[in-house]
Amino acid sequence: MKTRITELFGIEHPIIQGGMHYVGYADLAAAVSNAGGLGIITALTQPTPDDLAREIARCREMTDKPFGVNLTFLPAVKPPDYPNYVKAIVDGGVKIVETAGNNPAKWLPGLKEAGIRVIHKCTSVRHSLKAESIGCDAVSVDGFECGGHPGEDDVPNMILLPRAAEELTIPFVASGGMADARSLVASLALGADGMNMGTRFIATKEAPVHEKVKQALVAASELDTRLVMRPLRNTERVLVNAGVERLLEKERKLGADLKFEDILPEVAGIYPKVMKEGDIEAGAWSCGMVAGLIHDVPTCKELIDRIVGEAEAIIRGRLDKFLAA
Repeated sequence: MKTRITELFGIEHPIIQGGMHYVGYADLAAAVSNAGGLGIITALTQPTPDDLAREIARCREMTDKPFGVNLTFLPAVKPPDYPNYVKAIVDGGVKIVETAGNNPAKWLPGLKEAGIRVIHKCTSVRHSLKAESIGCDAVSVDGFECGGHPGEDDVPNMILLPRAAEELTIPFVASGGMADARSLVASLALGADGMNMGTRFIATKEAPVHEKVKQALVAASELDTRLVMRPLRNTERVLVNAGVERLLEKERKLGADLKFEDILPEVAGIYPKVMKEGDIEAGAWSCGMVAGLIHDVPTCKELIDRIVGEAEAIIRGRLDKFLAA
């Protein structure tokens, strides 16, 4: 399957594993890349730029295929050491960066000078057009279904993807609700050049997370996510659990008086507890509605091979038969 995304990134299949906190380690990134997709290391999961440099080197030992690094730019009183994270990426010879969060314009010249291609995560057409205008090579268009931060527009991919196709000239991938061959074929039909999977890749053998997390995703249905932090305009889609129920009760009780400090116990330091220790009830951790389509825990190769094989069967078989002779 050849698309503008496979050509841009030099990959075999138009399937990207997005950056995920405490999930996007070299183990998963290398497994996805070796299977023909594009694996992504999550930079800010690494405590320091030096740790990121070591993780990039570790990934390079596990694959000779292209892989990328996710770098999320967040507002913070004490921001991460972004200059040295960027330096670790450049010095590590990485040629693909997935940016997210705030506008990455400040960092693009240095990345471009190093020959790095940049794909920026966006939740709206207007943000996608802005990414195109500042020189991003591609965008990941995240619909309302997605795990993590879906933005504040609440537009699902059946509308968002065709709108992006109408407006953009650079390639883009669909993100949010992506899990299988049907997702890929639908994304291509709606105008995307591939798809980005986050939640689905957590439920794989190589994902370096606790087994309880993987089994929670298999057990979950499409009804088991909740939107939190809406009153703070920092909406996040998460898997419902005891900690999330406590958080939502605080939102209901405090209403317009809610402050971020009020929900710190349910959001601060949650990812290590969940992903490493398996405390899946600890608090809010990102999960897409796509959990309802996750029924097993395959290897990354098994998953990607299955998606590509079934996608071809859908295109050549099911769809082709609808055309009149």
